[in-house]
Amino acid sequence: MKFLENILHKMEPNFVKGGKLEKWNPLFETLSTFAFSPKTVTTKGAHIRDGVDLKRTMMTVIIALIPCLLFGIYNTGHWAMVAEQGNRDLIFWADQSTKILLGLKVVLPLIVVSYGVGLLIEFIFGMFRGHSLHEGFLVSGMLIPLVMPADVPLWMVAIATAFAVIIGKEVFGGTGMNIVNIALTARAFLFFAYPTSMSGDKVWLAGKEVDGVSGSTALGDLASFMSDKPVFENLDAYTSNYSLFDSVVGSIPGSVGETSVIACLIGAAILVFSGVGSLRIILSFFVGGFVMGLLLNLIGGNPYLDLPAYYHLAIGGFAFGAVFMATDPVTAAQTANGKIIYGFLGGLIAIIIRVLNPAYPEGVMLSILLMNVLAPIIDHYVVQGNIKRRLKRIKTA
Repeated sequence: MKFLENILHKMEPNFVKGGKLEKWNPLFETLSTFAFSPKTVTTKGAHIRDGVDLKRTMMTVIIALIPCLLFGIYNTGHWAMVAEQGNRDLIFWADQSTKILLGLKVVLPLIVVSYGVGLLIEFIFGMFRGHSLHEGFLVSGMLIPLVMPADVPLWMVAIATAFAVIIGKEVFGGTGMNIVNIALTARAFLFFAYPTSMSGDKVWLAGKEVDGVSGSTALGDLASFMSDKPVFENLDAYTSNYSLFDSVVGSIPGSVGETSVIACLIGAAILVFSGVGSLRIILSFFVGGFVMGLLLNLIGGNPYLDLPAYYHLAIGGFAFGAVFMATDPVTAAQTANGKIIYGFLGGLIAIIIRVLNPAYPEGVMLSILLMNVLAPIIDHYVVQGNIKRRLKRIKTA
């Protein structure tokens, strides 16, 4: 590695101001700082000296996403095989190698398109503004395919990624300046622009159209209780088909990386242990969702309201949103108490939208986007409250 670092340092004069390749400096700086720590360091002033820069922080999040990615590949392959054979009762842990290959065939193109389009736009803006590629898309580029259905057309992923990066990020100034989560912006764009490609009973089966095999998600079937033709006759039949064990493991249809609570919790442990993710936000998000679930249980009256509160935490993208979306350090609340309020309200509102508006059975996306917008207000009032308490202490001293 030292040999490669020396080569990069020898090439650097060609890319600095006045060099033959000056205009390509943003690309050179991006590649060199991605592989090695920047050679420019803090030498004076009251600054924190740490080898963990933004790129290393983003790589920690990528590592935390690996369990969700690996399980998502396998689960996607399983449901692709279910569609091919027309048999929903296939044993989940059988034919592992075949399912992995099928899953890779579906998931890898999503990742390639997401990174390809996003990094191209980042590079264009970097060249225009004269800076290296923003590191934030290292995470967003992975999150976008993980929150998509298995068979979403690649061209949709491309335009959603372009929309999210340009409208949701670059117009605000780039990494660290966006006001809403980039990956959720991409999903929301597709959800409202092409709803039939983002929900329904066929979009989770990797492009297979097979009669007699439904690809409905747990949330889709749950929402059917609010219609005239529910998929299951009662709640017991529903929970028998979508057992809590299967929901926690993740062996059910859903977005590529969102189905496994276990994989999400492994990622949460990595983020919290490394100090990258906020334990306050994650825990308060789960508590908020659980409290709202309990309140709905008290109201009761139909299977949707009677679903046990803990079930809501295991189905859909609730766990994934709590761990990887709500904790986005750019768009989340920054104060200690603000993080608790932000997470609690996020989980609370997610279940409200999910249950009381079955047109949007996955309320996590809309809830987190709403809380992204409210986060600065929450921090403002938390800070003002601290100021008032300190002023009172001064008066009584």
